[in-house]
Amino acid sequence: MNIAVTGMDDMRESADWMVPSDDRILELIREHGNLTPKAIEAFGGPVRQHASRRCAELAKYGLLERVYRGLYGITDKGEAYLDEELDASELEPIQDSK
Repeated sequence: MNIAVTGMDDMRESADWMVPSDDRILELIREHGNLTPKAIEAFGGPVRQHASRRCAELAKYGLLERVYRGLYGITDKGEAYLDEELDASELEPIQDSK
């Protein structure tokens, strides 16, 4: 189990499959609404190619949802993870992720 540090007292329970940029992607989508990987890059997140791969992985575990081809939105699970109410290491891949 990894622990993502977001501030002095804030700690999120991440999973082994997660990388540090995942938190930034989730935060940007929560702040700005549905985003494409290109928009994530424009808002200061990781480069488009990396964001695209990570969004697909985050959707696979239910933290993001694919709204439309290349457009992602945050789910209730993603919100709960950011709010430190969900341990991402307990998530299993969902069958119908796109």
